[in-house]
Amino acid sequence: MTSQLHPLAIRQPQSYESYQPTPALFDLTYEPANPYLASPTDFKDNCGFGLIAHIEGKPSYDLVRTAIHSLSCMTHRGGVASDGKTGDGCGLLLAKPDDFFRAIAEELGFTLTEQAHHYAVGMVFVNLDSDKARHSQDVLNAEIEAQGLTVAGWRDVPTDDAIVGDIARESLPDFKQVFVTTAEDLDSETFNRKLYVARKKAELALTDDPLFYVTSLNCQTVIYKGLVMPSDLPAFYLDLQDTRLKSHIVVFHQRFSTNTLPRWPLAQPFRYLAHNGELNTITGNRNWSVARTPKFETDKLPEIQKLHPLVNRTGSDSSSLDNMLEVLMAGGMNLFHAMSILVPPAWQNVDNMDMDLRAFYEFYSQHMEPWDGPAGLVIQDGRYAVCMLDRNGLRPSRWVTTKNGYITVASEIGVWDYEPQDVIAKGRVGPGQMLVIDTHNGDVLDTSVIGNRLKKAHPYRKWLREQATRIRDNERIEEKLLEQGLRGEPLKALQKMYHVTNEERTEIIRPNAENGQEPVGSMGDDTPMAVLSKQIRHMADFFRQQFAQVTNPPIDPLRESIVMSLQTCLGAETNVFDPTPKDAHRIILSSPVLSPSKMEQLEALDDPAFLHERIDLNYDASMTLDDAIKQICEQVKTAVNAGKTLIILSDKTIEKGKVPANAIMVTGAVHHYLIEQGIRADANLIVETGLARDSHQVAVLIGFGATCVYPYLAYDVIADLVASGELLGDPLQARANFRKGIDKGLLKILSKMGISTIV
Repeated sequence: MTSQLHPLAIRQPQSYESYQPTPALFDLTYEPANPYLASPTDFKDNCGFGLIAHIEGKPSYDLVRTAIHSLSCMTHRGGVASDGKTGDGCGLLLAKPDDFFRAIAEELGFTLTEQAHHYAVGMVFVNLDSDKARHSQDVLNAEIEAQGLTVAGWRDVPTDDAIVGDIARESLPDFKQVFVTTAEDLDSETFNRKLYVARKKAELALTDDPLFYVTSLNCQTVIYKGLVMPSDLPAFYLDLQDTRLKSHIVVFHQRFSTNTLPRWPLAQPFRYLAHNGELNTITGNRNWSVARTPKFETDKLPEIQKLHPLVNRTGSDSSSLDNMLEVLMAGGMNLFHAMSILVPPAWQNVDNMDMDLRAFYEFYSQHMEPWDGPAGLVIQDGRYAVCMLDRNGLRPSRWVTTKNGYITVASEIGVWDYEPQDVIAKGRVGPGQMLVIDTHNGDVLDTSVIGNRLKKAHPYRKWLREQATRIRDNERIEEKLLEQGLRGEPLKALQKMYHVTNEERTEIIRPNAENGQEPVGSMGDDTPMAVLSKQIRHMADFFRQQFAQVTNPPIDPLRESIVMSLQTCLGAETNVFDPTPKDAHRIILSSPVLSPSKMEQLEALDDPAFLHERIDLNYDASMTLDDAIKQICEQVKTAVNAGKTLIILSDKTIEKGKVPANAIMVTGAVHHYLIEQGIRADANLIVETGLARDSHQVAVLIGFGATCVYPYLAYDVIADLVASGELLGDPLQARANFRKGIDKGLLKILSKMGISTIV
């Protein structure tokens, strides 16, 4: 069971000053036992992460040294190259050691302001070529000064390159620190915002320099990281051996490269967070970040449209999440708010969740999809130290508080040598939970405290109740539409056009309509791969479902249904930085698979916010497919610019002399074309197609950009099966069973992908 974190259990009245730390907390020569030989007793896992903070915010070198020791104890969680020295990356994210940098500035003759938050220190990777390095420094200087800030000077970071392995040396940069001051009386948020803009503009100007990378540029934090072994990090960065380097929060991370090759910039921590896990939705997250960029508007970041791409598309999944967190925080959103909408807990099926808090998550789910997958996250911004888990809680995260005032959160227990009698309280962070230490006030905040703050920011529940439209099945409409369904020759023509064989009717569609379950076969599948087949194959057959293959425990969509959801919504997205009641004016659907009555209700809506446009996918046979798809894209663009929010891509009305453009190809083309035009977030794609008859085909359409799918031909085939006596029972119930089976199939696909939600 999860131990409940109680703030009073941590803030005991013991005297922290009287506590004597254990001597010799770590040894810089630490090496893992038997590093080259495998043993059945060895245990390997990906990415070790953690944080150590002094609850009352008292900086010390002892805390830094303890964090380095803890990081060294996680050597087994990272990869090691064949040279024995190059790691996949490790590092420390420290609350800015003010005394240390003031002493360094005095030694170098830099002038710093009296207020700690009025100067910043940036860690910068620069090119080994002196001319290129000087050019990148000049560009960054110019962008910093363009923000009204002053560059006090640059420092060569002392390093011992002998520590670096041969493989890491191939991409080794040079290491600099830039000291930046402000003459204005800026608060830390405004100062960091200016630094963010300066850094982004410098990055855009220096894309041709592969070694230039701003590791950190912040008035509250600084980062030391690289492709070295954890035990070698303080030997490489000599600053980490300086006892003047005192901090009150340190986030640490040891990386195991999974979705990218090791590179110096991709070592963690990143600028705000360190992440253990895999974001299995990362491709969609990155695409939607581009699609939503035109919607982002905030007075606090007026230049936001000049800074895109806001999220990297070539780095690791963790770095992309960190990029998005930076954007939201630079735009004025606080840390807890931003992380709660990026990595939300399970809320759709949790019956005992506070209704106002549920409304908060539902409101933002309409404007930001979850960055989903197994995730353990440690985050800090100089004041708050945060640990949180994804909705499934598939990454370990344990915490312990000791009498010296430290709270330690890590992916393993016992990462440093505290004595049992020094422990005040301990436990673990549970699924979807957040643990926060406010080092300014000495408070420890749990999930319920953070939730109370979030739900009270705006009357989200009231907005949803007044503005949201929930569309449900209507039996009367279903009966009416059943009578209007296709029969006889028109149905046979559609079946022939979309390759619905007798085998598919009886072995795929009929069992699904009978039992609400995907049919199960046996003896394997000897059908050739679609690309090698001599037969005409369904377009969806050319695609294979991705599956979570990197250290992910499987999700059981039946026994773990509480964390899974197919809920989706329709309507134009709005500005996430300025929530208003109209932002809740969306159509909420329990599943992306539409019933006939839901489709009818959508088209019958008399609301200017939900105007629809039908786009016929059937084109003249004299045209090429390429020209037809381009024409369809232009039609959709015109409709969206005219205020049409629901774009129905339909291949239903076939006629002689015309052929249907493949709905899967069209959906993908339209989706990316609208992104290029900057209007993708203004509309939803509803695909009315005869190509969707099983869950894989529906999943492919959703993966290509469809919000909803209306499988009209499958419904007519079911009605025909009942009419012919091949399927016994009520045709309306059979259709409902079919949708139920498709939904189960979608959940199964999601579970294999290692994600929990469809949006």
